[in-house]
Amino acid sequence: MSNDGVMLQYENLRLAPGRNPVSGTLRAGEITGLAGLEGHGQEQFLLALAGFNRPRDSMVRINTAGGNFVGYSSHHSAARHGVVYLPRDRRSTGIFPVLSVLDNFGIPSMPRFSFAGILDRKKQKEKLAAYTEFLSIRYPSMGAPISSLSGGNQQKILLARLLALEPRVMLLNDPTRGVDLNTRLKFYDAFRQLAREKGIALVILSSEIEEILQICDTVSIFRDFERTEVIEKKAMTMSRVIAAMFGQKEVAL
Repeated sequence: MSNDGVMLQYENLRLAPGRNPVSGTLRAGEITGLAGLEGHGQEQFLLALAGFNRPRDSMVRINTAGGNFVGYSSHHSAARHGVVYLPRDRRSTGIFPVLSVLDNFGIPSMPRFSFAGILDRKKQKEKLAAYTEFLSIRYPSMGAPISSLSGGNQQKILLARLLALEPRVMLLNDPTRGVDLNTRLKFYDAFRQLAREKGIALVILSSEIEEILQICDTVSIFRDFERTEVIEKKAMTMSRVIAAMFGQKEVAL
């Protein structure tokens, strides 16, 4: 297979003992969905790509801005090379509740806004303002505690935080979980723009099949800690995805 457009390569990701390993690539500008019954390996797959608990004897490599493939084995190393992860539970693993909107946005990307160890707050605020417009984020002020925001706006701040790292690959764990319809639709528009206009490769684990059908180019089905099927956009239907999740042939709904 040609490496043209390949943003990330992964090999031999064994998600549970005795299961067949998963190998493949992610391509620039494509949105890949992950689906399966709860606890069937799709989250372990996403976390492995993000550098968490990567299986032994496996390999994940990112195509850097310089055109070279570089391996990584930790979450911090992945982020440095442009592979970023949005956790499912924003309250316990995402936001810093006592800190401001600006600090929640800027902490991971502080080196990008610093020179000789001095933080350029003006530049940081300008970048947050740009993402505020892009994602239609609402907050009283940049200095307001992030806990004063709605759940949807907190989630938008976390997405803006990842964008400030200028990612090449975004790994999103149920990104619209617990948000209202307007926020969900804004996220869909943003994901499409990031893929089509910025060339970012997105992987979206979603608990809602309708979401995958709307925004993903392909969906990988996980069952019993193996990837059992990859369904392309033109063949993607509700009944086919559900049947694959249960290890059955497609049935009419």
